[in-house]
Amino acid sequence: MTGQHLRSISELGRDGIEELLELTERMIEVNARPIPKVPALRGKTVVSLFYEDSTRTRLSFETAAKRLSADTMTFTAASSSVKKGESLRDTVETLSAMGIDAVVVRHGSAGVPWQISRWTEASVVNAGDGWHEHPTQALLDVCTMRQHLDHPWEELHVGVIGDVKHSRVARSNVLALRALGARVTLVAPPTLLPPSLEGWDVEVTHALDDVVPKLDVAYLLRMQLERQEQALVPSLREYSALFGLTLERARRLPGHALVMHPGPMNRGVEIAPEVADLPNAVITAQVANGVAVRMAVLYWLLGSGLQLGDAHG
Repeated sequence: MTGQHLRSISELGRDGIEELLELTERMIEVNARPIPKVPALRGKTVVSLFYEDSTRTRLSFETAAKRLSADTMTFTAASSSVKKGESLRDTVETLSAMGIDAVVVRHGSAGVPWQISRWTEASVVNAGDGWHEHPTQALLDVCTMRQHLDHPWEELHVGVIGDVKHSRVARSNVLALRALGARVTLVAPPTLLPPSLEGWDVEVTHALDDVVPKLDVAYLLRMQLERQEQALVPSLREYSALFGLTLERARRLPGHALVMHPGPMNRGVEIAPEVADLPNAVITAQVANGVAVRMAVLYWLLGSGLQLGDAHG
């Protein structure tokens, strides 16, 4: 099974997610080698097309492409012809004319990866479109859960805590976890939930303390500081008191439970500084899995049939 695009988790279904998780395990093995490089995508060209700032996601995709021996091109809107008024379509068609195989795109507007896939023959990977989705983040998150928890997905209870309304990570994680059969509870004040949760297939609570002892995973979302300016929360201090994972709350989690965060963290707002450093906080494992997951996605989309065990490139 290879895909044409990865624009949404919903394009994968449970089988696709599990296949990518298996492939990720093989990529983790590659990354553990003295020379973590294979020639699987030699001759392929992967373009990073980023219209929003991102350090970790962009570097993660570029590292993934290079470890598979693909050529990479990086396009950042801040230093490009966009400033001269070039449209998104012009940019995509110009890049396509150079002969590219995949476009990794991040854009502030929801739906852009679907538009791009109409303008190019290349595979399109969504690295974040507005508040809509961020599928590779969800894949690396479920990969991290699978590594650290022995429970079957159907027995797993994940609390997604914080600014769900503005979070593309929350949407993709809910889609992935529900596809796998896990139970998901959204924990947020009413102002930070989407206006409609129709089709989300989740439970909702405004009381973090009630749900903490029942969670296998406490997944904290970044609290964007702009939300206070928009009066969606009274103050960051009050938000932290009601919805932050304090040390006292973290101690009430079951012993096996994981603490996760997509980064960058606002220590002292959604997560207490000492909680981020607890042994059951697997935030650095999430980052480490990011490269392997993105290698798996690029190989799944572009794999030339070469085996990953072949000689180093």
